[in-house]
Amino acid sequence: MGIAERKERERAERKALIIRCAKALILEQGVEAVSMGEIAKRAELSKATLYLYFSSRDILFREICSEAGFHFIKYFQSLHNPRMSALDSLKLFWKCYVDIFGKSDDMIVLFNMKEYITPDYPFISVSDDEYGVLAPSFELFNMIRDMIKAGIDEGAFEQDVNPTLITHTIISLFSLIVDNTVKYLKKPQEVDVVLFDEMQNIFQIILRGIAREGIDRSRLALGDVRKTVKASGSSGEKIIVG
Repeated sequence: MGIAERKERERAERKALIIRCAKALILEQGVEAVSMGEIAKRAELSKATLYLYFSSRDILFREICSEAGFHFIKYFQSLHNPRMSALDSLKLFWKCYVDIFGKSDDMIVLFNMKEYITPDYPFISVSDDEYGVLAPSFELFNMIRDMIKAGIDEGAFEQDVNPTLITHTIISLFSLIVDNTVKYLKKPQEVDVVLFDEMQNIFQIILRGIAREGIDRSRLALGDVRKTVKASGSSGEKIIVG
């Protein structure tokens, strides 16, 4: 390995360390209480070195959101088949969400930062350009909205359903569940169980609420979202929808 490659690897490792330390401090103290000085101390770096990687606390927080969003999008796209129905795509989206954010601490960090960076989202419409590296968050929003639109076109959902409003509602309720669960439950294992049980209940209720009358109700069942199976082939781990 050449000098340039080694330096690039060291830089990537240090950047990852900074992000891990920032997440840990957010969990311990909350977003607003965390300072760049504390992050530098936890990472055993000088503040000057920290600022070489992230010029401000907000940029660091946005990077964490962006990284998580891109990771989820890539994972979902690797499993999604364009020939899937909109309903199966939504179910896969939920299962991927649980698979990626299966650790409640990561999800808590992300929702807390979302409230800090864009407290009005998703109740207002903003462009990707306005928030720069937060674009993945809005891409996720658009993915859900577009799948609901497709479900209307395919006849799975009622024609008078408002896709944007439904997507706002899903994300808002998820955020509220995270906030309330963290406030009232102290044991991490309890938080993990309650968060995903409540989120699944909400997602299931919404799917049933917007479903077209007469649709086979068994198609709306989310099933056990925590189970994944190994499938043979180059795709590796695969989530079964149905």
